[in-house]
Formats: sequence, C-alpha cells, structure tokens
Amino acid sequence: MALKTIRKAAVLGAGVMGATIAAHLANVGIPTYLLDIVPRELTPEEAEKGLTLKSPEVRNRLSNIGKQDLLKNKQNPLYRNSNIDLITPGNFEDDMVKLKDVDWIIEVIVENMDIKKKVFTQVEANWTPGTIVSSNTSGLSINEMVTENSAEFRKHFLGTHFFNPPRWMKLLELIPCNETTDEVLDYVHRFCERVLGKGVVFAKDTPNFIANRIGTYAMAYTMKLMEKEKMTVEEVDAITGPPMGHPKSASFRTLDMVGLDTFCHVARTVYDKSGDPTEKEVFDLPPFMQKMVDNKMLGDKTKQGFYKKVTDNSGKKIFALDYTTMEYRPQEKARFDILGKTKNAGLAEGFKMLVEADEKAGHFAWELTKNFMVYSASLIPEIADDIFNVDRAMRWGFNWKLGPFESWDAIGVKESVEKMKAEGLKIPANVEEMLAKGFDSFYKEDDKGALNYYDFVSKSYKPLPVSAEIISLPALKKQGKLVLGNDDGSLIDMGDGVCCLEMHSPRQAVSPMFVELIHQAIEEAEKNFVGMVIGNQGGNFCVGANVALIMMAAQGGEFEMINSAVKAGQDALMKVKYSRIPVVGAPFQMTLGGGMEIVLHCDRIQAAADTFMGQVEMGVGLIPGWGGNKELLIRFTEGLRDDTKVDQLPYVQKAFEAIAMATVSTSARHAQELGFLRKTDKVTVNLDYLLHDAKQTVLAMVLESYEPPQPKLIKVIGEYGLAAFKAGLQNMLWGGYISEHDMKIATEIAFVLCGGNVKPDTLVSEQYLLDIEREAFLRLCGEEKTHERITAILTTGKPLRN
Repeated sequence: MALKTIRKAAVLGAGVMGATIAAHLANVGIPTYLLDIVPRELTPEEAEKGLTLKSPEVRNRLSNIGKQDLLKNKQNPLYRNSNIDLITPGNFEDDMVKLKDVDWIIEVIVENMDIKKKVFTQVEANWTPGTIVSSNTSGLSINEMVTENSAEFRKHFLGTHFFNPPRWMKLLELIPCNETTDEVLDYVHRFCERVLGKGVVFAKDTPNFIANRIGTYAMAYTMKLMEKEKMTVEEVDAITGPPMGHPKSASFRTLDMVGLDTFCHVARTVYDKSGDPTEKEVFDLPPFMQKMVDNKMLGDKTKQGFYKKVTDNSGKKIFALDYTTMEYRPQEKARFDILGKTKNAGLAEGFKMLVEADEKAGHFAWELTKNFMVYSASLIPEIADDIFNVDRAMRWGFNWKLGPFESWDAIGVKESVEKMKAEGLKIPANVEEMLAKGFDSFYKEDDKGALNYYDFVSKSYKPLPVSAEIISLPALKKQGKLVLGNDDGSLIDMGDGVCCLEMHSPRQAVSPMFVELIHQAIEEAEKNFVGMVIGNQGGNFCVGANVALIMMAAQGGEFEMINSAVKAGQDALMKVKYSRIPVVGAPFQMTLGGGMEIVLHCDRIQAAADTFMGQVEMGVGLIPGWGGNKELLIRFTEGLRDDTKVDQLPYVQKAFEAIAMATVSTSARHAQELGFLRKTDKVTVNLDYLLHDAKQTVLAMVLESYEPPQPKLIKVIGEYGLAAFKAGLQNMLWGGYISEHDMKIATEIAFVLCGGNVKPDTLVSEQYLLDIEREAFLRLCGEEKTHERITAILTTGKPLRN
C-alpha cells in the first residue's frame, strides 16, 4: 500500500499537548482536526443557554477549549494567530469517520495503556491504508499499545514523542514498533525534520525512551545527592545550571515548570519496568516528593513547588522550599568560589574546572556527573544504538549545551575513568573496550572539520550522520574556504559561486569592523561570486549596533566620529541593496535594530521561523540610523501607485507605529503580517537548514537572470503628515501615555518618515532620507535622557522609560 503524503492531519486529545501539536501543524500550513471525548454532563453556562448533551457546542466542548486556549497561551504556540483557522474541533463519537480523509493521525490522550488500545481499535475502524498513525506517549510501550491492531496497521504505526512546548522544543523522538516499515520511518523522519523543524533522534521501545530516561535519572540522582550532602535547592540550582552547560532554570526551577506530578509519573514508569536494583533505587524518589504532590506543591501549575512567589507590601519576593521542614523561606543566593571562576572560561573548560574543584560545589558536580555519564553509557544499546542519538536527545530535549558523551569528552575520558575506578565506580564494558583500543574520546574531528563518533558496535569511529543540506561555517573555514575577514566577521566560500558574510562579533552586535567588512565583502563578491548570503551560526542573527560605543563617543563629545560611523553603516547597506549580485539575508532569533536594517536592505530574506525582528532603538533613546526608517517607509508604501490620490498617511503611520512602539515580531510569519517581510520572502522552519535554503534562494535568483534594483525617488507626505503626527503625540503627552523624551524621539521618527519640512507629495531620494535620518540620530545622541536609557539597557537589560 502506497504511503500517503502528509497534507492533512488529525490530533486525538485536545489537552495542552494535543492542542499545541495541532497548533504547530497549523503553523506549517497543515489543516488539522482536533478531537476529544464527548462530555457527559452540561456546565451551568451551557444549561443556561438551553443547550443539551446533543448540541454540537457541548459535544465539542473540550476540543473547542483546547483550540481557544491557544490564543491565551503565553508561550505563543502559533506563528501567527490566523493559523488557528486551520484547526477544526470535533469529538471521538461524531468525527472519527473524518480520519479516513487525513494523512497522519497523532494520539495524544491520557497515559493509560488500556485506553490507548481502545482508541487505536477505533482509529483502525476509520483508517485508510497508507495513513501514518503515531502515539505521542512519553514512555509507554509502542508495541504493546497496538497488539490488538492488524499487521498492516502496525506497519504504518510508530511513536512520535514531541517535547513540550512543541513549537519551541527541538527534540522529536521517533520510536518504531516491531513492524514499522523503513519507508514509514524514513518519511516521518524527513517530514518532521524538514517541515516541522524538529531535531529527530531514533529511540528504542524502552521505558521513557532516551531523553526522559536519562534526564529523569539525573534529576532523581540530584535529589538524593542533595539530601545526602544537606544542601539547599538554591545551592543545587547554582551548580546544575549554566556552570554544567544546563539552562538557567537548572534542576528545581525546571521541575517547577514541568510539574512535579508529571515528573513523578515519568520516574515511576522506569521504577516499575526496571529489573536493575541499582536503577530502581535511584528512581525511588525521596519521601519529600510525595509530600509535595499530596500537598499540591506541583510547581508553576499550582503556583508553588520548590519555589514560590510571595507578594507583600515591599513587592514580589521569591521563596524557596526547605524540604526538611516543608516550609518556605526567603530565597538565598548560593555562593561558591569556583562558580565565579568558571564564568570567564569557555563551556568545556569551565565544566572541567567545576568537576575538578576541591570544594563543595565541585564535589557535588563531580558526583552527579560521573553517575549520569556511566548510567548513559550503560544504556547503549538498550535505549539507542549510538552515542550521538543520546547526546542530541539531551541537547534538544533538555537544552543541555553538552550531552553525556560530549560532557565526558570535555573533562577527559581516560583521566576521568581512572578517577571513577579509584572511587569504586563500575565502568560499562563498552567504555572499557574503547579505551583498551587506544581511543580516548567519544568524538573526534577530521582535517575537514567533519565530526566522527565512536561506534560501540563496530568499535571504530564513523562519520556523524548529518544531512548534506546542513552547512557548517566552522567546517568550511577548516576546509580553507575563508576568503577574507577580521575579528568581527568573515567572508566564506559556500560553494557553487555563493559566499556567506558571517558576523561573529561579541553577542552578534554590529561593530565598525563589521561595517568595514561589508564594504570589502561586496566588492570581493561582485568580482568572484554570483551571489551572497548574509548569515551566521551564533546565538542570534544580530542584536543591533554596539550602543556602548555610541554612548562613550557621545559623552566624549565625539559627534563627528558618530556621524562618520553612521554614514559608513548607511553606505555599506546601500552597497548591499544595489550590489550587482543577489544578496539574501538569513535572519534568525533576535534580529533587532541594526540587524533588522541589514536584512531590510537585502534583495530577499530567507528567515528562520523563529525570527524576532524589530526596530527597537526607541528603547535606548535613539531612532534607526542605517536606513531602517527609509526601508520600512518603502515597504509600507510600495504598493501605492504614484499617479493615485490615495492618502499616504495611514501607510506611513504603520511604519511610524512599528518603530515608535519598538514592535518585535513573534515569528517570521508574524513579521510578514507586520509588513517587515515581503510576500516574496521565505521561511525555513528548521534553523539547521537556514543557510542551505538561503543559498538555494541566491542560486534561484541567478538562474532567473537577476537584475539589480534601480534607485527610485520616494514620494513623502512632508509637512502635512508631520503636523498630524505632532498633534497626535501632543495629545498622548497630555494624556500621560508618553514621556517628554518619548515625544522627542517619536517626533524625530515622524520627521524622517514624512521627509522633513517639505511640501506634501514631494519626491525625494533615498540619500536625502538617509541624511535627515543621520542628523536626527545625532541630535538624540546628545540627549542626556538617551544616555540614561542606554545605561539602563547595558546595566539591567531592561528599557528605561524616562
């Protein structure tokens, strides 16, 4: 039976997880049914409306609630709110027949094996052969839940374990059952990776699969170690967060977010299924955990867990739980000397320093680390066939910077094993065999920058499986593809005549050195390449200009220096815009201020789905200075014909509001709705493929015989528009909605967007707009209140309204 291409889906179960999975399917344009059980009684509100148990509104109540709650969800499960229209609510009694028309059915119901078996019997009764069916179980047996289904059904069945929240968490564990065909597994892998943007790992049908098995072990061991060492939750969180390459939420803040009841359920699954007494002992959670569950101290969902927010006359405070008394007390900052030292080291070096430190924090980190490393190695090949699936699972599912085997490499495998042995720890045979063969690391890099991993089966190194469509800039540099560069950026040959301009300045902030490189890169690319991508593989695309440098220059009265620097940036981006070759911007994550201005000047934009784009200069008391005002003005008015009498003010106002309100998109699709991206700009859901897709966009433009844009005059609304903006701003000031400095900045924005004090419908050049933008920027640089705003951002990370 031919496999169906996924164009329509159904999600069974409209709880938070089911609804957010449906939302992510809708994010990528897949119409999705969201079904749940039929309620057995009316709510008071339904009875008051005169509804009955036969009313569709009642029968679909749970799925309707699941759908509606998506718009209230603070985690923004939707790329844009309009995507919700692709979700159709229904129920298990009236709408199971609709499963005949879908291509993928995902079960997300309660974690109860008997109920799951019953549902899959219903599913098969409405199943069209060739349709893929999967379970989102977090740890129940994939094989057991379809024992009552046909062999043909089981061929198309597998586990697809999304991590919560599905939009944001990269990990997806694929768990085939015994009969799942390779065709189904390969197709779902490719679809989930490329279309849904997931990082896919292959797990075996064992309790809790990979990430939850190891992550739950590490958490359970952490609790026991905390009790043994008589440490506080704050002390443990100070150690198990960033110093170990883990998120800032560390251990107990993470547990509060996950929910203690959920964690206990996952831990109990392993405890019940395990035949290893040592493993069972770890998963037998401390008594205080059961007390917390009994007392509804479940974390964020009950507003109290290991931490609790308390509000009194002095404001909001964080209290921490003393698990020995089960009482809350004011949170205390943990202080360990070694943690201050590791902050200035790199990730691997800092982690090694921590576990080797001869102090309380070091001893705790070492004891925890050695045990979860050994535990992880002992589970291969039980939970996965290889180490990279385990490391990827922990990085993508728990946001660890280093997986267990990558962590082991960081501290030195050979040296750490010797220490473990000296302390009486039993080392797994597979690790002993690796060391005996003279191999002392789990990963090694070849001379071309490609990573190889140690395979426990063949007892040799193998190339790490990576799609040919994933481009690595560090690997290209190691292959001698660096064309030119400086401390803050590089121009790299991507192959096929395309180059990449990469920013790697501290925190991805635009520096004068990077601006200089833009000039050089365009000149080089026009001589020797057919096109260029502007992108990087740092934490963000670009957070904007280095405002610390701007403030230092302004406070020193170096306004000519600022003028020259802003002019250089404007000239560089105009060079990008009018280059003889196509230039494609590849933004992702934070693309703010100057970062947004860079991509606005590109011919096309290939944006990552999670791109947070905005002109946020208002927050530091400035306006966009590298053509951002001009480019947004063009975007919002370019659909208007010059010979029409349409009032431009509403269109200019959209650009004004975007800049003055420092509007930031919540996704690339939202950026399109806001008008920041054009309809011709494209979106890549999986960030790993962004540079490849941007490169393909360049090549497609070359194939279409790219012609560079020609400068055009821009019609501005002049004094008429400026007067309207000033009147509106004055009313807002009188109403107390904005401060005087807000008004001053907003007036400068309006001045630039209106083209200054010229007559309405005057045609001006881009250079004219750049000149008045630069002058306005300089005026604001001289304002003391602007300096105060910059200082606030640099010292607190929060904007100041003064």
